[in-house]
Amino acid sequence: MPRPLILGSTSIYRRELLQRLQLPFSVVAPQVDESPLSNELPLALAARLALAKAQAVAKTFPDSVVIGSDQVADLHGVPLGKPGNHDNAVRQLRQMRGNTVVFHTAVAVVCSSTAFVAEAVVPVRVTFRNLSDAEIDYYLHTERPYDCAGSAKSEGLGIALLERIENTDPTALIGLPLIQTSAMLRAAGVHVLRPPT
Repeated sequence: MPRPLILGSTSIYRRELLQRLQLPFSVVAPQVDESPLSNELPLALAARLALAKAQAVAKTFPDSVVIGSDQVADLHGVPLGKPGNHDNAVRQLRQMRGNTVVFHTAVAVVCSSTAFVAEAVVPVRVTFRNLSDAEIDYYLHTERPYDCAGSAKSEGLGIALLERIENTDPTALIGLPLIQTSAMLRAAGVHVLRPPT
């Protein structure tokens, strides 16, 4: 019997991405404080939170394979999280325009009963156009990406904010790097391309 698979996340974007692998899975909200530690760098923050989310859910479901993930936008070493509202999103996009931002998307896979732990961070370099205030305002009122790190949804209208995307996994920017996740699941004994028995 394959072990149950759990996505330890409340993100609809991660849920939609994981569905692409056509594996049965359930969703459990991890109870994790996402506040950054003092002087914590964006990459370290993303990695710590992804692992903490997976471990928090795995404590309750020790026989399951649990996926945790987190994404932090990094503007010259300063973390940019989810804006939460319009004013914060305007501030973020004004800071990012004309700059290259690294989106650190971390993923962790944990199974407590087998002591399996794997973690990785997949960076995506995103160069923003030199946006006008009017473009920023129009975009935010149209897309309302207030639940997205860095206030930009590249899978929607947000692609028009950008000049360039550089990465090794096209799903990392959306919130869950499926190439890396598939590899980690295989290592944990969950095979995406193996027919169910």
